[in-house]
Amino acid sequence: MRVLITGGTGLIGRALTDALVAKNYEVVVLSRSPARVSGLPAGARAEKWDGKTSAGWGSLADGAAAIVNLAGARIFGMPWTKKRKQTILNSRTDAGQAVVAAIREAAVKPAVLIQSSAVGYYGESGDRPVTESSPAGSDFLAEVCIAWEAAAAPAAEMTRVAVIRPGLVLSTEGGSLPPLLLPFKLFVGGPLGSGRQWYPLIHMEDQVRAILWLIENEGASGPYNLAMPEILTNKELARLIGRILKRPSFFPVPAFMLRLVLGEMASLLLNTQRAVPQALLDGGFTFNYRDPESALVDLTRRGQ
Repeated sequence: MRVLITGGTGLIGRALTDALVAKNYEVVVLSRSPARVSGLPAGARAEKWDGKTSAGWGSLADGAAAIVNLAGARIFGMPWTKKRKQTILNSRTDAGQAVVAAIREAAVKPAVLIQSSAVGYYGESGDRPVTESSPAGSDFLAEVCIAWEAAAAPAAEMTRVAVIRPGLVLSTEGGSLPPLLLPFKLFVGGPLGSGRQWYPLIHMEDQVRAILWLIENEGASGPYNLAMPEILTNKELARLIGRILKRPSFFPVPAFMLRLVLGEMASLLLNTQRAVPQALLDGGFTFNYRDPESALVDLTRRGQ
């Protein structure tokens, strides 16, 4: 059983690769520089692709158990200049189109395409809970997610497609957790902006388990919010982190300061999506970490 992963060298891709290999899947990680890919477990290998076409790797899609499309330039870390925003968008639409081309060329279609997106699809949603049936937003991240999903949408005419819309993925290996904890470890933690914005979180373990569930559940298709059933506001989350780490949690960072430092990218910290994983819950998926406290206690213990 072969699974192809684009973006497989990233945080989620590596964790997913390990989990797939543990379940005896053959994993092929698609990379622009396969010779530089290291640390893959036995049962996984890297193959070259250019990030834009199916040339050179498309035949691997023939009869595959799944393609998991996680490819995309990093959202956070570099200023959102006009050029950078175009790179963020193009990297996702190009990858989606390449995957669709590979599926179209396959004599035996892959059993499923797991297409990545994000809860940013819903834009700024305030206190309103958003499920998979909620409308898309209109800000930059929402536009990216809409185009991201649309690039892979033609695959639904050829195979089963499940779209994942993760929240902030928590892992001791990187991602959202280290920068989230750092201010508290330095004794300057506190709410960001108003603190009223909702932060949909998911433990990496449940992120990977949900993707595996979508691969193996033949009835699973359409969009899925990947976020804990229980969600906190930023202010509530700050208090929780302070309590777990035994650090202060009352040093606020004003919204204007975040916008001054980060520009438009500050929306990642100040916008709110009260995302509910309704499709996963309705499908019978069981979370190991249903709430931020259980996830943070586990991860901070592992990180010690």
